[in-house]
Amino acid sequence: MSEYAMAQKSALKLKGVGAVSSGKKKKKKDKESKHRLEQVVTSQNDEEVKTKKAYIDKRTPAQIAFDKMQEKRQMERILNKASKTHKHRVEDFNRHLDTLTEHYDIPKVSWTK
Repeated sequence: MSEYAMAQKSALKLKGVGAVSSGKKKKKKDKESKHRLEQVVTSQNDEEVKTKKAYIDKRTPAQIAFDKMQEKRQMERILNKASKTHKHRVEDFNRHLDTLTEHYDIPKVSWTK
């Protein structure tokens, strides 16, 4: 029994349970609901103010032209990809693989040599 003399005989103590958590107070639902209603009303007022203000574009002409060209190129890429069928894509890929040198092929390995 001397082996168990050092064992703790009290209940298991868990974090957040007991005296520490008893100090926390629960919020009342009435205050939360009133606060939510106020937020909804203020957000609606903010939306009305935002719609009244006109959007001012702060980009430079070069930035605007850059964005337009990017959109144009992106549309061209999308149309180019949409115009090809799967069969055409596979044929193009095979042609590309044929043009590559055999340097990229996996060499044959033989145990006899």
